[in-house]
This record gives sequence, C-alpha cells and structure tokens, in this order.
Amino acid sequence: MIILQMLIERYVEREFLSLLDEYRQMIFLSGPRQVGKTTTVRNISDRLPRSHYLNWDNVAHRQQFLQDTAGLASEIGLDQVTEESLVCLFDELHKYSRWRDFLKGLHDSYSTFRAIVTGSAQLNVFSRGGDSLRGRYFPYTLHPLSVGELVRSPDRESEIATAPQEIDDDQWEALLRFGGFPEPFNRANQRFHNRWTLGLNEQVLREEVRDLTRVRELSQIESLALQIRSRVGQLSNYLGLSRATQASVDSIRRWVAILESLYYCFRVTPWYKNVARSLRKEPKFYLWDWSQVQDVGARAENIVASALLKSVNWWTESGLGVYSLHFLRDTQKREVDFVVVKNSEPWFLVEVKAGASSSLSPQLRYFQDQTGAQHVFQISFDTAFEARNCFDFHSPIRVPAKTFLSQLV
Repeated sequence: MIILQMLIERYVEREFLSLLDEYRQMIFLSGPRQVGKTTTVRNISDRLPRSHYLNWDNVAHRQQFLQDTAGLASEIGLDQVTEESLVCLFDELHKYSRWRDFLKGLHDSYSTFRAIVTGSAQLNVFSRGGDSLRGRYFPYTLHPLSVGELVRSPDRESEIATAPQEIDDDQWEALLRFGGFPEPFNRANQRFHNRWTLGLNEQVLREEVRDLTRVRELSQIESLALQIRSRVGQLSNYLGLSRATQASVDSIRRWVAILESLYYCFRVTPWYKNVARSLRKEPKFYLWDWSQVQDVGARAENIVASALLKSVNWWTESGLGVYSLHFLRDTQKREVDFVVVKNSEPWFLVEVKAGASSSLSPQLRYFQDQTGAQHVFQISFDTAFEARNCFDFHSPIRVPAKTFLSQLV
C-alpha cells in the first residue's frame, strides 16, 4: 500500500527560500539519515534561478570539494558577476574534516555565495576546533513526518494551528506502525520496514560511529542503543545503563552523547523551576524512529515526544522565541509526561494515555498550580478526532491525539 505518491513540499522549504532571498547567512540543515534532507534541498534547488549541488558521498563531487576555494568557485561560476546569487547545496559535508574552513572561505570571499549545508549528524557537534562560523549560518533540524506536517500548509506564521484538521486514516495508521521517515511511511509495508530498519541501524550504530568518532567499542554502543530502546519513556540513570552494558559511567555519558548527535535518540530532562521537591538529574530517552519501540504505551508517548520536539525546535529555529521540552516529576513520584517551556516559562503540560478510558489525572491540576502553565492536556490515542481548538481551554482537559497533534508542526 502506498500512502503518498510524493511528498511535494516539506515544512522547511518556504522558510529556506525566504531566508536565501533576504539574508547572506548559510542554512545548516541537520537530521537523521533518510529523513528527507537530500530530497528537500533538491526540491528547493528546482525553485531557484541559480544553484549547484554537491554531495560528499559522491566520489566525483568529493574531488570538487578537495580543490582550493578559487578553483571550485571558478568551476561552478561563483566568481562571475551575475544578477542572481548562486545557492550551493552541500550534502553530508560534515564528513569532510576541513568543512568549516571550506565554508568560511567561500562565504567570506564571494558576496553572491549562498548555501544550504546538510548533515546526518548534528553539525554543531562536529564543528569544534579551527576558526568559528559564528554569525554566518542559521541552524535547522529536519524531523520525521508528523500529523501536523501531513495535514497543514507549510506556512508557519504562528505556533499553533487554531483550526485542527483530521488526518487520513491510512496516514494515521502508517505513522503509528511504520514511523515518520518518508520511505517506510510511504510504502507502508512491514517486510520493507523490517529491512529498512536493519539497514538504518547498521548505518548509524556502526558506520557513522566508526567514521565520525574515535570510538571503537561498537558492540557495546549497540548494546547501549538496545537498552535505551527498551527504556523509552522511563527514568534512566547512567549507573544503571553502565551496569547493563558493562561499561564505565563516563563511557556511557560519551556514548549517549554520540547516539544523540547521530539522531538515534534524544533526551528529555526534568523541569524543576518553581516545582517543589522536583527531580533534577535523571532524564528520559526517546527514539527518532518511534517505529522501533515495541510497547504500545511507550510508542504512543514517543510519538508525542517527537511531535513536541519537532515543534519546539521549529519555533525556536524560525525565530518565534526560545522553547524547550521537559517533563515533570517530584520525589513523591507525581509525574506529567511533558511540559513545553516558552521563554523560560512553562506554557502547556501534556500527559499521554494510549486508551480513552483513563480518567483525568489529578496530577495535571497539581502541576498546573505549581508551574502556572496556561494549558493542560491529557491526550488519548483511541479517541475520535474533534474539530475543536484544544488551546481554547485553560483548565485540564482530555483531548484526542489526532486533534492535538494536528495543531503542532
């Protein structure tokens, strides 16, 4: 079954076209492997008057990267006087050890140079050492598909869509079962998904770790990844992970940072400002590919975590404010799954329930009083869509997952 014949436009494309037209800053687009970065920049290239695409993984293209700046500029026409700027699309450039100096040279030497630089690792992590690119780029993260992206226009002038739209049933089922990475979502085939997942894990947990870091304990990193996958949504501490993988706590800390930088997982930390007896250290982990989470409840929580992370990243990266994602838990074991923080103040709370039969959690009101959050939601995954703006309400309320998620990015 094919869910989408083609995803014509990703949610970042119009923003990028506007930035390239208005500013000189380069665009750094990071994100997991196979999340659609290359397709996105190709789509943007088709809409530009002048562009040039180079991929580090292409041997012929790599030779162009390795020549001196003047030679490359001459070859692609960057040293010519033209009315239109030349937008260079550089794919997987983080694998080039001198990529920062390479970009700085082009940016500082040619006023018509514009660029979108993509990487399947967090570009800020692999940018240490050498001269700084500070002020020369805008960072963005490309996330997997989400309910909000599938039902909404790519225009993003406000944080929340005030008019929820219902997702198609086939798309909803594909998101739940096969995840938000475009190809397995599009194909919606279990056998293809199984093969695709094995290949992706091999690329990330072995090839990327080996090529981009000095770590050689690949089997232990794979073991750590399995431990994180089995603990999605649970409080995790490094001592417990170190015992499970038979490695030191310091090693676990370094390896977790590597898995995060390669977009295998992400952490959500506790929010403790103005929360009495709150936890401060132990994080919770979630996967970028939630289709690998077997437990139904944990997968539902992971889907919501991914949608919230996508939203807070987009709102921050597009200049609407400074947003972050956390959870709430105190020493009395009262807990709310997520709190979205806007400009250092809790904005809304989210509790995830896989079923609709759960009564409203009393902890939502408790933590709303503690944090002063404007909105409090308990969302359920087996409740029918309602065309009502969830953000019209300020007291704790139960809402359908389809409705709430359609209002996010």
